[in-house]
Amino acid sequence: MSLRQHLVELRKRLFRSAAAILLFSVGGFFVGDFVLNALRQPIIAASKEHGVKTLLNYSGATAAFDLHLQIAFFVGIIAASPVWLYQIFAFLVPGLTKREKKYTFGFFFSTVPLFLAGCTAGWLVLPHMFLLLNSFVSSQDANFLDAKDYFGFAVKLILAVGLAFILPVFLVLLNFMSILSAKAILKAWRWAILVIIIFCAIATPSADVISMFLLAIPIIMLYFVAVGIAFMHDRAAAKRAAALENELDTAAA
Repeated sequence: MSLRQHLVELRKRLFRSAAAILLFSVGGFFVGDFVLNALRQPIIAASKEHGVKTLLNYSGATAAFDLHLQIAFFVGIIAASPVWLYQIFAFLVPGLTKREKKYTFGFFFSTVPLFLAGCTAGWLVLPHMFLLLNSFVSSQDANFLDAKDYFGFAVKLILAVGLAFILPVFLVLLNFMSILSAKAILKAWRWAILVIIIFCAIATPSADVISMFLLAIPIIMLYFVAVGIAFMHDRAAAKRAAALENELDTAAA
């Protein structure tokens, strides 16, 4: 494919992903109250545990409506994840051989559960993080949270952890496309662990070491699983190349 064809293909994939997110966002608008009530639970729990009056605050007349739109878009991104993840793989498929294209559905059906599992992990860590952060507020004071800021804090955590869980799958895909070898992926394991730890430290409060490691451990395990799969693929590819070379030598003889 020429560069122009690649750009046209990319535009088509982006349009389909955006259309799916928009469609699911329409449905997400109707469950906005449910999502907002679920996000409000850590605030209620923090108020009871620390005795600090904590409330969501809306800074303008349209703030509540804007928040519902953001919630709808957030729901649309998660609900449409099978669509836009598939579009990413479909865009990369031309870079694979016919044999490797058979693994496309394997990549897809592993990525979607991993992304949803990562979002779930972020959702489960969120209340503990908020309880810890809210514990620094004195019981003599009241904590009025800007609704948009609180929602942005929750969304960044949930989506960031979800994306972190699927990065090892893309490492395997790059290996199948012969862009990264298994040795190159393994050689960078120290940097990979450092980046994962830094990412988890940013995603969680610096004082909450337990939450940081709870997020880091599964991501590190997924990284080494990706390394193992890449080594098996490279070994199989080397055997096929050797067999083909022997066939060519035999035919030449």
